[in-house]
Amino acid sequence: MTDPELELINQNRFEVTFKAGEIMFKQGTPSPHFICITKGLVKLYIEGYGKNLILGLVKPVEYIFGPGVYVDNRHHYSAAAVEDSNACMVDVNTYKRLIRDNPDFAEEFIKRVSLQSIFNFDQFVSLTQKQMHGRIADALFYLSDAIYCKNPFEMTISRQDLADISGMSKESAIRILKEFKEEGILTVENNSVHIVNPQQLKKISETG
Repeated sequence: MTDPELELINQNRFEVTFKAGEIMFKQGTPSPHFICITKGLVKLYIEGYGKNLILGLVKPVEYIFGPGVYVDNRHHYSAAAVEDSNACMVDVNTYKRLIRDNPDFAEEFIKRVSLQSIFNFDQFVSLTQKQMHGRIADALFYLSDAIYCKNPFEMTISRQDLADISGMSKESAIRILKEFKEEGILTVENNSVHIVNPQQLKKISETG
């Protein structure tokens, strides 16, 4: 972006701090801002019929910009802070103006939307075609490789969140973690998770 474009964003933004567990926005409410997460971890989730489904986790420096902005100006999912988080809120009309005026910026935006779509496709396959063990394996690799980017890792999401990523009950998620631990695939000490046999976990993921 050019210096004037950066200045335009700076004039139309503000920062908000969220405590862990706080809702950032709720499904069905107006969508007036483009959001950049600058600290912490945020979960995006669909509120279903009695159960939630986590679409993904957002870490610094990544963006939240739902499809409703260009359709009905509504959020089609909810967002909540998993950890204490900071968010930079940019007026959505300012963002749309930059999309129209700056083709390089628009192309980068399309790339990010496309990557999110690809991730959603993979999630759809995992949730609809794999058994519970395969879905938990996918979730553990997602946390290790894409979110915490290390192994072992300190899991800051709850067991319920892990279940909501995997499309199952909390009890089922805890049971499968226990089975993986007993089989020597991973160790779990409080919130510290170590995938000690990634090859076996990968096999479980692939066979579903």
